Amino acid sequence: MARVIVIGAGLGGMSAIYELREHLSKEHEVILVNDKADFEFTPSNPWIAVTWRDRGDTSFPIAQYVEKKGIQFIHAALTCLQPDIKTIELSDGQTLVYDYLVLCTGPALDFSGVEGAGPEQRGTSSVCNIGHAEACRADLDKLINNPGPVIVGAMPGASCFGPAYEYAFIVDKYLRDKKIRHRVPMTFVTSEPYIGHLGLNGVGDSKGMLESELRMRDIQWICNAKSLSAKDKTLTVDELDDLGNVKKTHSLSYEHAMLLPAFKGIDPLLGLDGLVNPKGFVIVDEYQRNPAYPEIYAAGVCIAIAPKESTVVPTGVPKTGYMIEAMVRALTFNIGADLEGKEVSTKAVWNAVCLADMGDTGMAFVAMPQIPPRNVVWFKKGRWVHVAKIFFEKYFIRKMKNGDTEPVYEKLMLKYLGIDKTEQ
Repeated sequence: MARVIVIGAGLGGMSAIYELREHLSKEHEVILVNDKADFEFTPSNPWIAVTWRDRGDTSFPIAQYVEKKGIQFIHAALTCLQPDIKTIELSDGQTLVYDYLVLCTGPALDFSGVEGAGPEQRGTSSVCNIGHAEACRADLDKLINNPGPVIVGAMPGASCFGPAYEYAFIVDKYLRDKKIRHRVPMTFVTSEPYIGHLGLNGVGDSKGMLESELRMRDIQWICNAKSLSAKDKTLTVDELDDLGNVKKTHSLSYEHAMLLPAFKGIDPLLGLDGLVNPKGFVIVDEYQRNPAYPEIYAAGVCIAIAPKESTVVPTGVPKTGYMIEAMVRALTFNIGADLEGKEVSTKAVWNAVCLADMGDTGMAFVAMPQIPPRNVVWFKKGRWVHVAKIFFEKYFIRKMKNGDTEPVYEKLMLKYLGIDKTEQ
């Protein structure tokens, strides 16, 4: 009998436990460890900030659902990993030995690069988790009573840009509904070298389409933005030129600011030589397996992916939902193969499928593979994307409750976008 422990209950971790439980024989033990008692559907957090959703709409208690599938759930945080002896220590005092460890921890949020930034410092808001989104809602409520400038964007080193664009467009719609948009100047401040870069070197005409949408909504923008500090309701930003020189220093006053932070690996993984890179992201090979510790697999935002090219202000590579599903399926088959004494051979294909809500319309894109050059590039706009994202939210939460293992993103791509994955 083997013990497989999965750390993290986000999109990757929840998908992994259900896939592993279905694929592995019942003699093997599957354990899920998570520092929160609830699953949170992160893509809905911008909606929570503008009161279109509440916590109960997008989260649910993990234990009662996973235990129905014969999966043990431990509500505790990882505090120490000792890969040489295949042991983890948890915040509840438990020490567990594993045969296979699957790291789906997600990232730690690193606001430290911008002085005063982040919900804890109260300099800027965030929508990276439900707690942050709820605090962001409270800050947005103050804006309704005292309209003034709004800043939305992403800090240096950020890798997840989609939610920043979503939030800007959603807030624009929210303020128009409140009849105060004319009293709220908006600026999009991003570390991207150009609008629509997205950490992906762009997707089709994402630059032109997103610039057009920002213009239509009277949202100004600053790219190559090296944000320095967020203090006393003022964001100080060095705008760099293409050679990295300071082109202009901006002092932007604001009543509300939401800036997505850079990511890094969680503290218990930092400094584990051979397992993680200097920023704490897990190193994996093409089979989602760590080369130094082949019994450790990883999927999702916690893995290391180097950018294809450097940018003037550092930007990371996003790990999108479709990628994460593919990673999870690959590691599941590979653990199964290893248990049966077979060669590990399944590789994840890193494609990107994204639905970006814009309040009353939306944009959808497909990039296959995620990083160029690509075989398929597809980018569309329409109200149907807004409707599709609502459907997708409900469908995915239901999948996580029921323990379904059907790949959601493949279904979305094939059935609703009409794109054949074999074109990759």
